Amino acid sequence: MKPGAMNVTKTPHLESADCQRVSQVLARVGEKWSVLIIMFLAEKPRRFTETKRAINGISQRMLTLCLRGLERDGLIKRTVYAVMPPRVEYELTSLGRSLTEPVIALGTWAHSHIADIDVARADFDARESEWS
Repeated sequence: MKPGAMNVTKTPHLESADCQRVSQVLARVGEKWSVLIIMFLAEKPRRFTETKRAINGISQRMLTLCLRGLERDGLIKRTVYAVMPPRVEYELTSLGRSLTEPVIALGTWAHSHIADIDVARADFDARESEWS
């Protein structure tokens, strides 16, 4: 990112290293699975299998990787209960809860506008096929 590039949106000037760090955070919270996980955990703590069942299409490995990344960034907390079989729950931390409002707003916006986006995509694809 070039110096001053962020000033377009009236964001204070960010040094190159800051831009890189902000980009990493946005990449984490902008991942489709992360958004869905945060939205799902916003209600209450959940078990791994409950989360996997609720998030259609996510593999066990991808869910594990996303949960680890969110935990590493301090957005979720993993609690292991010493019972047989072991029970693991995930819940949002206070930092993660502070992210729920914008994430849920984004998810709600996407859901509300998916039909408009489908129309725009179809129009674009039709125009592109005319040029091919």
